[in-house]
Amino acid sequence: MALVSLRHDPLRVDELIAATAGPDHGGIAVFIGTTRRDADRTEVVALEYEAYEELALAELEAVAAEAEALGARVAISHRLGRVAVGEASIAIVAAAAHRPAAFAACRLAIDEAKRRAPIWKRTVHADGTAVWRDGVSAPVS
Repeated sequence: MALVSLRHDPLRVDELIAATAGPDHGGIAVFIGTTRRDADRTEVVALEYEAYEELALAELEAVAAEAEALGARVAISHRLGRVAVGEASIAIVAAAAHRPAAFAACRLAIDEAKRRAPIWKRTVHADGTAVWRDGVSAPVS
């Protein structure tokens, strides 16, 4: 069974690897999505994530199961709340006997997690404004 979580504290990729990989895994693929400093030529200080947590976990579990069907053991962890520049907002680990299966499972997991999980992000700018991914702007509260 896959390891899936939503966390308000920093992601620990080392823990995900330890919980996912084992002596039968010759390939471990890791994807880490981080907060970058600029978006659309504006300075970013953080991202803020909100989720419909019950449904997000269910979707991430389904995504992980689909990725595991490719022959890998999968862990997906996504941050919620405020994530500073440089910090990880999502981490995916896929461990398999061979690297092609690990790569394929990792790719499927990130693509489908970002597409299907009801997790929304707001970009917080240095000027005090925040913009939801759909482009709606609002002052930071």
